[in-house]
Amino acid sequence: MQPPTEPTGRLAAFGTQLIDVHHWLREELSRLRDSVDAFLDGEDQRPRELRAHCLTFCSALERHHTGEDRNAFPTLAEEFPELRPVLEKLQEDHYLVSDILRRIEALVGDLDAEFDEDEADRVRRELDGLSAIVESHFSFEERQIVEALNSLNAPGWEGSKPDFLKMPGGAVPD
Repeated sequence: MQPPTEPTGRLAAFGTQLIDVHHWLREELSRLRDSVDAFLDGEDQRPRELRAHCLTFCSALERHHTGEDRNAFPTLAEEFPELRPVLEKLQEDHYLVSDILRRIEALVGDLDAEFDEDEADRVRRELDGLSAIVESHFSFEERQIVEALNSLNAPGWEGSKPDFLKMPGGAVPD
């Protein structure tokens, strides 16, 4: 897949791509919550598929945040030292999100045909908490760093997208 470009053919700005990744992650989290709801409502009784969907999402979100911590935030801190307190706050959020992801992964890790309503309800509550934190985190991040990312000149990112700008399979959002 080609990197997204503006109408002029110029590579789309990194901050804009970050918003696209956040949008995709929000949609996937919503789909995951809908899957748990379908299970709780008795509409879908395929816990293995739910497990796979959940683990895939958790992995994608963790990879996104790890990529920000390793690539985006150090680069931004170097270029925009005034953003360091914001970047530290975002990294704190990443730790909170990681804890929730670990709890979700533990809950769904052994899902099989005997997955029951109580287990599904615990997963749903964790997803609700994750959704609230992620929405707040993404909104804050977008308000605080997108402009800096859009002005950033990181030639190495154009040739090979860093993990925080990728989705599963290495795709970059359209």
